[in-house]
Amino acid sequence: MTRLLFPIRSKRQRLASLLRCCSKKSLPGQGVQVHAATVKMGFGFDSMLSNDLIDMYAKCGIMDMASLVFERMIERNVVSWTALMCGHLQNGNARATLSLFCQMVFSCFKPNEFTFSTNFKACGILNVPEIGMQIHGMCVLSGFDCAPVVGNSIVDMYSKCGRINEAATMFNVSSVRNLISWNTIIAGYTLAGQGEKALVLFHRMQENGEIPDEYTLTTMLKVCSGLGKIREGSVIHGFFITSGFPCSGKAAIAGSLIDLYVKCGNLVEARRVFNQIGEKNVISWSALILGYAQEGNLAEAIELFRQLQNSSKQVDGFVLSSMMGVFADFALVEQGKQMHAYAVKIPSGLEISVSNSIVDMYLKCGMLDEAERLFNEMPARNVVSWTVMITGYGKHGFGKEAIHFFNKMQLDNIEPDRVTYLAILSACSHSGLIKKGEEYFSQLCRNRWVKPGIEHYACMVDLLGRDGRLKEAKDLIERMPLKPNVGIWQTLLSACRVHGDLQLGKEVGKSLLTLDGDNPVNYVMISNIYAEAGYWKDYEEVRELAKARGLRKEAGRSWVEIDKEVHIFYGGDKTHPLIENIHEVLKEMEKRMKQELGYVHGVKFALRDIDEESKEESLRVHSEKLAIGLALLHGGWAEARVIRIFKNLRICGDCHDFIKCLSKILKVVFVVRDANRFHQFKDGLCSCRDYW
Repeated sequence: MTRLLFPIRSKRQRLASLLRCCSKKSLPGQGVQVHAATVKMGFGFDSMLSNDLIDMYAKCGIMDMASLVFERMIERNVVSWTALMCGHLQNGNARATLSLFCQMVFSCFKPNEFTFSTNFKACGILNVPEIGMQIHGMCVLSGFDCAPVVGNSIVDMYSKCGRINEAATMFNVSSVRNLISWNTIIAGYTLAGQGEKALVLFHRMQENGEIPDEYTLTTMLKVCSGLGKIREGSVIHGFFITSGFPCSGKAAIAGSLIDLYVKCGNLVEARRVFNQIGEKNVISWSALILGYAQEGNLAEAIELFRQLQNSSKQVDGFVLSSMMGVFADFALVEQGKQMHAYAVKIPSGLEISVSNSIVDMYLKCGMLDEAERLFNEMPARNVVSWTVMITGYGKHGFGKEAIHFFNKMQLDNIEPDRVTYLAILSACSHSGLIKKGEEYFSQLCRNRWVKPGIEHYACMVDLLGRDGRLKEAKDLIERMPLKPNVGIWQTLLSACRVHGDLQLGKEVGKSLLTLDGDNPVNYVMISNIYAEAGYWKDYEEVRELAKARGLRKEAGRSWVEIDKEVHIFYGGDKTHPLIENIHEVLKEMEKRMKQELGYVHGVKFALRDIDEESKEESLRVHSEKLAIGLALLHGGWAEARVIRIFKNLRICGDCHDFIKCLSKILKVVFVVRDANRFHQFKDGLCSCRDYW
């Protein structure tokens, strides 16, 4: 009889297999038991098993144990270091990954391709291109930059750090390109807002014989959405259909298709795609709900949300946060309160992102006390939580309170990110805290992990402009290491208007139109400077130039919520059923202000070369005044109360003066949210201190 001798796996191999199984299936309890068995069987210092233990604990999210195993290793190799780096990265601690990389290099261990790719990812997450470039240099010297996994990681790192030119250079010199390489550079251009170049690369990729996958096509749908290219997006949609790709069964693709048609203004097609989906998921629901909301069809958006609630699908945190965002943007406080009441009853309502969006909703609706109460009740807070509060108080002009939250956040061991710095700089600007703003900007410039972006420089320009230091502001723009964008020139132009510096305004206006001659806002801003200075000929020339280009500015509108119903007004609106009564109330208020305060219309804000009486009449029908008139008509003005008005554009100077005087003669506090900030009018004063 012949005996078959089957190889028996060694104990060491069995332990390794068990640890890898626990790692793959995320079984921390069983992993701890295998760890105990490893030590008991005498393999406590075995390098291979120790590496597996590090990986297992990291995959199970127990980083303190992963680090402990690493620290107790007698002999480490590159796998040991890389496993712990990957663990830190997977658990959201990219800084620890880079710190460990430095220790590894100083310990004379040579990184491998996986070490490099892991640390490039960390640099991308932290947005630290300078460190990424140093690691790139090391990579070139060691020859690993030729490895596809490393080359793709370098392209991805530069893309995420806003260095798309460096990413493109790396892509172009790569000797080996695969589908991941093309996907990475296309995603990079998409992230950089250069959708046209992403489309060009998409076509080049196909010419080179690469077949796009689901990730490629989903990215391209996002590109078409951003560019408003419905034809190109429809071609991709057609490709899905002709190739037999199951769009209705792929959540990401179905959601992207709906988003494409929504962004391109074709809600009919978006709804058709939605209706064709057999098993609708939350992504599809949320894309269409937000589409209707963004189109201003709130009734349909809310109805769809109710259908989602009644379906078998569990409403997730993203949908809740998105709906809260809609109510926040439109300042629909009653609907926001109802959504808040619903959120606390379901599991996803406990997510930190949902709590952040609820706090943000109350802040944007002007309810600071309620926002702060909820913030204090949050069981856990992240950097977004604190940033929301800092932004909210800053928008209301409460700079000192914003600084209090900024300092408290750091005492809570939460480091500010670029958005937090933007929030605190903006808060200082809105409150006129010039010195504090300069201190925070200097702190940002010294920060190792966060570097100032164009938006931070724009805040400094606003700060200097508020202080009348217009030349310094212009010098800062010319000296900064970043290319000026439209927003930063608009900020300086606003300061020129406030301080009446027509000469500098002309220079800035020229730079602005050179940079973006197709934006109607730029022409409005430039013409307004001329109008306020009485240069009507120049004013008309700028307006005619805009008209010749076929440019029209967004119509100003204001809205007020009364008895859970939103009333929207446009300038000169005659459609409201109570419009005659509204005019009567406004005339009565104007009469009282003239008698008690000597109020006169700020006719210079009419910005038209017409007679004084016509100017006054045009100012009487501004949308924010009509909204206030309706609010006074409904609730009266004899008793103390708060009236909240919301406007899509910046409040004009005449309306600002009008509401200040109104708050002086009445017991009413007016809170107005315009495109820039909140204005709280009380006892004849505004929280913006007349600078907005």
